[in-house]
Amino acid sequence: MEVGDLAPEFALPDQEGKVHRLSDYRGRWVVLYFYPKDDTPGCTKEACGFRDEKGRLEELGAVVLGVSADDTESHRRFAEKYRLNFPLLSDPNREAILAYGAWGKKNMYGKEYEGVLRQTFLIDPEGRIARVWRKVSPEGHAEEVAEALLALKGA
Repeated sequence: MEVGDLAPEFALPDQEGKVHRLSDYRGRWVVLYFYPKDDTPGCTKEACGFRDEKGRLEELGAVVLGVSADDTESHRRFAEKYRLNFPLLSDPNREAILAYGAWGKKNMYGKEYEGVLRQTFLIDPEGRIARVWRKVSPEGHAEEVAEALLALKGA
């Protein structure tokens, strides 16, 4: 997925079981972020960042959607524990994860394995990729996304 590409459609349930489709958000900016695992240090830091920036992102016309391969029950516990105020989409079959190229080789403590890559896609109101972050550092990422959206909107 590159800037200008049409963002792949998806239909995934959130932590409450409600199904979200990318097409539901046509006409709005979408911050679609992929993360490895609920309730792990980096993913918690990133999710809490988006929780804290949600108001600003909404003022800029954007909705935040988090995606991982965890099930809806895991998402529900994670969202409740950290009072997350946006949908966490469950993709256990990795359909959206693979469609966006957010699956690949990772390395932890010298051991290589495959998993969900921490990546973010900013999708414009017409459904096209406006910005991509391939290597995301959880600290300050939500603010970075808000600043990029501000710049893209020319505000």
